[in-house]
Amino acid sequence: MFIKFLNLQWKTVTRSPMWHKNLVLNLVIGFFLFLFGVHLLMLGILLSKILEELAPDRNQFDLFNGILIYYFLADLVIRFMMQSLPRLTIESYLHLPIRKNKIIFYMMGRTIADVFNLIPLLVFIPVTFTIVHPEGNGSMALTWLASLCMLILANNFLVTYLKRQLGSKPWLVGIIGVIVIFFVVLDKLNFISISAISASGFRHLSFHPVFMLIPLIWMIGTFALHYKFLEIHLFPDEMQVRKSFEVDQKEGNRYLRSLGLIGTIFSLEIKLYWRNKRTRTMIYMLPIFLLYGFMFYPQAQYMKQDGFLMFVGIFITGGMMINYANYAFGYESSFFDALLTKNLDFAQYIRVKFYIAILICTVCFILTIPYVFFGFKILLINAAMYLYNIGILSFILLFFATFNKNRIDLKRGGAFNYQGIGAMNWLSIVPAFFLPIVIMIPFNMAGHPYYGMALTGFIGILGLFFSKSLLKIILRHFQKRKYIMAVNFREK
Repeated sequence: MFIKFLNLQWKTVTRSPMWHKNLVLNLVIGFFLFLFGVHLLMLGILLSKILEELAPDRNQFDLFNGILIYYFLADLVIRFMMQSLPRLTIESYLHLPIRKNKIIFYMMGRTIADVFNLIPLLVFIPVTFTIVHPEGNGSMALTWLASLCMLILANNFLVTYLKRQLGSKPWLVGIIGVIVIFFVVLDKLNFISISAISASGFRHLSFHPVFMLIPLIWMIGTFALHYKFLEIHLFPDEMQVRKSFEVDQKEGNRYLRSLGLIGTIFSLEIKLYWRNKRTRTMIYMLPIFLLYGFMFYPQAQYMKQDGFLMFVGIFITGGMMINYANYAFGYESSFFDALLTKNLDFAQYIRVKFYIAILICTVCFILTIPYVFFGFKILLINAAMYLYNIGILSFILLFFATFNKNRIDLKRGGAFNYQGIGAMNWLSIVPAFFLPIVIMIPFNMAGHPYYGMALTGFIGILGLFFSKSLLKIILRHFQKRKYIMAVNFREK
């Protein structure tokens, strides 16, 4: 039955009109994923030499085991934000003489082949031969690898369960997040050493196979937890949690609607973004955008490269805005025809999208102000990039968004989901990252980088000054393209 389910879903995908449209894009993405996998495999092969250079006096086996606990905690967080839930049109099968447990086993079994389960193996399998086996013997290395595989699957089943619970019990996810943060803080304050506990635990697990029962029981427990949840809720009206309250009763929405048509459109945009899985996934990824600077600011070699710091500034202050503005009309593709039938002032409709782009960018910039701890130059660069994002890039992205002809299914998750993405979406990102750097190059060569930052910010201010004219250009192009967009949005 598992093979039959798989075959039916494969036919559903390949027979869709979008399959042929996105085939080239999928091949390109697959090529880059292949390159990413090759790099991870090389990392696993060379990790022994890397650890030897970083800590020549430490035992590599214990050092790597000490890192594993942090990996599995980070894996939980990243999976929760990015991993998609298994999808199946259950309405097509519930009325047929198919046992419920077979449907559940298929939905859960499909997650085993998820990319998040396969990626770590590209590192763990080479490490088994280069670091683990020299520490003991073949059976000990096999025990270690098998235990990690069980923990990977346990994370997989736990996250899929928690993501389903998020709709009905969001407090459960919050409690788990608080517990994780609590232990990380204790480790940072040196009350406990999580890395030492991790190293000792995985060493005992490797040399005493009886301890394999711990990850085995944990994997079976998470599987059973998710299985039981699906068994109870495997009905079309329960697989997607629905809220029965009226959103317009909230004070904030009443205030927005009091602002007239702009406030009404603004309220509808907020509801669309929060109620749908595709857009909500991007909200969960906000911390990744904001914390991106920590990968580079603490390292002295990056602090000397102003052009690269501008790239980072664009990403952390405008990454969320880029995602919103790039698909500003595509997100409404499922009801775009309804918009065209309304007596809607499209000038205000586009203006609201511009205001939302500014709001997103402003919030991200405010949250990145603490980066001034790494130097006042960081604050200046981020401020210049913020002005550039709202004064230039927002208009460019909204203009390119009118070329979007690919329908977007908002019920699907956003991570590793390239449905609805076209060539124009990639092309519009080019000015985002290269135009400020081009402006900066001559000033850097002349030894006046701050003048380049000031000019970039000033250009952004000029864009805001001429916002009415720029929005009129976008409106005229939208009026020309709206029926072409509507025809393509109808294709499923």
